[in-house]
Amino acid sequence: MSRRHHFHIDHLGHSVSTTVHTGHSWIVEILVDGKETGYAKSKGDGPLTVPVELPTDPPTPVAVRVTPGPGTPRCLLIATADGEPQVMAPRAY
Repeated sequence: MSRRHHFHIDHLGHSVSTTVHTGHSWIVEILVDGKETGYAKSKGDGPLTVPVELPTDPPTPVAVRVTPGPGTPRCLLIATADGEPQVMAPRAY
């Protein structure tokens, strides 16, 4: 059975939202300021890292790391400049 899990964080004045579709395989969709900027499908049940850019001048590279479970997935925003992971808060949509 498939489920959707939503996560969100504000970083450098930009909104980063992640939707994780779980089930037999899983899909990750990432929105930055409401625009889809990242998409990935799982190739196993290990963690998945999806690189995206924040629309700053110059663009800021970041990545979202999704760990699938067991249970509810977990998402971290990793700022590639300093490597500090930040937990993305779950949202009930």
